[in-house]
Amino acid sequence: MLPITVWGLALGQALLITGNILLVSVTALIGQRIAPDLGLATLPVALQFLGLMSATLPAAHLMRWFGRKIGFLTGNLIGVGGAVLASYALAQANFTLFCLSTFLLGMAIGVGQQYRFAAIEHCSPDQHPRAIGLVMGGGILAAVLGPNLAIWSEHLAVSTDYLGAFFVLIGLYVLTTALIALLPLRPADLAEQKGDARPYSELLLQPALVAAVTAGAIGYGVMVLVMTATPLAMESCGFAFDSTASIIQWHVLGMFLPSFFTGKLIARFGDTRVIQAGCLLLIFCVLLNQFGVTYWHFWVALVALGVGWNFAFIGATTLLTHTYYPAEKAKVQGMNDFLVFGFSAMGALLSGHLQAALGWEMLNLLMLPAIVIAMGLVWSSARRRSAAATAGTLN
Repeated sequence: MLPITVWGLALGQALLITGNILLVSVTALIGQRIAPDLGLATLPVALQFLGLMSATLPAAHLMRWFGRKIGFLTGNLIGVGGAVLASYALAQANFTLFCLSTFLLGMAIGVGQQYRFAAIEHCSPDQHPRAIGLVMGGGILAAVLGPNLAIWSEHLAVSTDYLGAFFVLIGLYVLTTALIALLPLRPADLAEQKGDARPYSELLLQPALVAAVTAGAIGYGVMVLVMTATPLAMESCGFAFDSTASIIQWHVLGMFLPSFFTGKLIARFGDTRVIQAGCLLLIFCVLLNQFGVTYWHFWVALVALGVGWNFAFIGATTLLTHTYYPAEKAKVQGMNDFLVFGFSAMGALLSGHLQAALGWEMLNLLMLPAIVIAMGLVWSSARRRSAAATAGTLN
C-alpha cells in the first residue's frame, strides 16, 4: 500500500494538470485573437513551457536546501500571481502581459513537475514505478475537469471570452496551496546536501542517463507540438470549440489513464520495452494524421499520442532514477526536466509556425526522425546496460 503522502501528491498533480489542460484548451485560441500576428498565436503557449523549463533547475536546488514543502508552496504562489495577471491581461487585450502571465504559470507548472520525484521519496524502491504512475494518474481527474471547466467557464465573464477560465485557475492554485501546506512532506536531507556529486561531464557518460533524458525530451516535445497544433488544425477544418475541447479531453485521458498500470508493465517487461512501445504509438499517431481530418481521425490520433507519451515519459522517468546517487538527485532531476521541458517549449513555439506554413499533415511527418532517434538511443542503452549489469556498474 502506497503512503498517504503519495496519494496527496497525486491529488496535487491532478489539480496542477487540470489548470494546465485549462490553459491548453484556451491559450492558443486567445493568442490567435489578441496576437499582433497569427504566427505568434502559440507564443503564449511556448512561453508557458519556457517558464516551466526555466524553473526546473532552480526548483530542484531550492528543494534540496529547503525541502519539498517550501518549494511547492513557492511554485503555487507564483501560479496564483500568474493567473491573476492573465485575467487582467485578457480583460485589457494586452498580448505582452498575457505572454508574461503564461511564463509565470509555466514556472508554477515547472515546480510542480517535482511531484513525481517527491513521491518516490516516501516509498520503497520496488514501489517507485507505482508511485510515479499514481502521481501521473492524477491526470485522469484533470482530464475530466480541465476541458469541462474550459467549456463551463467560457461565458463566465460575459464581457471577455475565456476570461472565466483564469478565474477558475486562480481557485485551483489556491486549493493546491492549501493541500501542500497540509501534507507531511519529507524535509531537506543532509546526505543530499553534503554528499559528493559527480560533474555533469561524468554523469552524461552514462548511456542510460542519455537515453532517459532523450526519450523523455523527444516524447514530450512531439506530444506538445502535435497537441498544441490540434486546436488550430481543428478550427481551420470548421470544428466548434466544444469538439476541440472534447478531443483534448480524450487525449488527456490517453495521457494519464494508463498510469495505473504503466508501473506494472515496467515491472514485468522493463522500462526499455515500455518506452519503445510508447514511441511506436507516437509513430502511429503521426502516420494516422496523414489519412484524414474527420473528428474520428483527430480522436484516435490524439488518444494514441497521449498513451504513447505516457509510456515514453513514465518509462524514461523510471530509467532516470537508476542513474544517480542521493547527492546527485537535484542535479540530475533538474537537468532532466530542464531539457525535457526545453523540448516542450520548442514544440509549442514551432507548432503555430509549422501549422501555418506547412499544414497539419507535414507537421506530423516532421516528427518521425526525432522519434526514431529516441528509439535508437534507448535500444543502444539497453544493450550497454545488459553488458554492464554483470560488472555491477551504475549504467
